[in-house]
Amino acid sequence: MSGHQFLVALVWVLALLVVMALNIIFMDWYERKLIGHIHLRPGPMHTGWHGLLQPFADMLKMLGKEDIVPTGADKLFFWIGPMVVVVPLFLALTVLPVAPGAALADINHGLFFVFAMQTIVPFGITLIGWAGHNKWSLVGSLRAAAQLITYEIPMLIAALGVVMLAGSTRLTDIVQHQTVWWYALKLPIGFAIFFVTGLAEMNRTPFDLPEAESELVAGYHTEYSGMKFGFAMMSEYNSMLVGSWLLVLLFLGGWNLWPLPPSPLWVVLKVYLVQSFIVWIRGTYPRMRLDDMMEMSWKYLIPAGLANLLLVGVLGTVFPKF
Repeated sequence: MSGHQFLVALVWVLALLVVMALNIIFMDWYERKLIGHIHLRPGPMHTGWHGLLQPFADMLKMLGKEDIVPTGADKLFFWIGPMVVVVPLFLALTVLPVAPGAALADINHGLFFVFAMQTIVPFGITLIGWAGHNKWSLVGSLRAAAQLITYEIPMLIAALGVVMLAGSTRLTDIVQHQTVWWYALKLPIGFAIFFVTGLAEMNRTPFDLPEAESELVAGYHTEYSGMKFGFAMMSEYNSMLVGSWLLVLLFLGGWNLWPLPPSPLWVVLKVYLVQSFIVWIRGTYPRMRLDDMMEMSWKYLIPAGLANLLLVGVLGTVFPKF
C-alpha cells in the first residue's frame, strides 16, 4: 500500500468513526423526541433548545460513572464483550457505499461481507450476558442469539432475490440497477420480509425481547456501567444504522431518486427516514411473545421468502428484462 492509499484509508476510518459517534448522539435525542410526540408527552426540556444537549449530558455522565465489575464475573470476557459487538458493525460500515464506489472497501461480495459481520454480533451479545455472572443477563443474551440466528435465514433469502435480479453481490452494482425502478417496487414481498427481519436483527420493537425491561430489567447488558455500557448502546444504535443503510441500498435505490440526479444526500435522507419509521414502530406496537417471534420466522417468513425466490426466478425467466 502506497502512502497516498494509506492516507485515504485513514481518512475513511476516521470519517466512519465520526459517523458512528454522531449517529448515536443524534438518534438518542431524535428517538426520545419522536416517541414523546407520538405518545403526546413531550415533557420538560431543560438541557438546551428542545433538549439538544441531553445526549451530551448523558455522555458526560457516562464518562464519569464508575466502571463496576460484578463479583464472579469473567473479567477478561466482561471487558472484551462490548468490543465484539461494536467492531463487526464498524467493519460492516466499511463496505456500505454512499455513491458509486464511494466506500472504504467497495468489494465484489460486499453484501455477503455485511451478513458475515452481522453473524458475529450474536457471539458478542452472548459473551456480554454470560460474562456478567447474572442469570437475567444470560437469559437476555440467549434470547438475542436465538433471535438473530433465526431471522438471519429469511433475511438472507430475501436478499437473494435482489442478487438474482442484479446478477451481482457488489452493493454498487445493485444500486446501479435501480436507476428508475427500485427493487422495493419490483420485489414487494422480499422488501417486506427484509424489513421485518431487519427489525429482529436490530433487536427493535416488536422484537426487543433481549432487553425486555418488564422481564429482564435491561437485558443482556444489565451489569454494565460507564463506557462499557456506552459501547453496548453504541452497538444497538449503529446496528440500526447498518440495517437501515443496507435496506436503502438493496431496495430503495441508494443514491438514486429519479428524476433527480444521483446524490449521497439521498442515501442519508432515506437512511434516516427508515430509522424514523423504526422509531415510530417502537412508539406504536407492543412487544411480541418469544414463542410467537420464533414461530413467525420458521412458519411464515422462511416459506414466504422461498416462495418469493421462486417467483423471482419464474418472472426473470419469462421476462428477462424484469
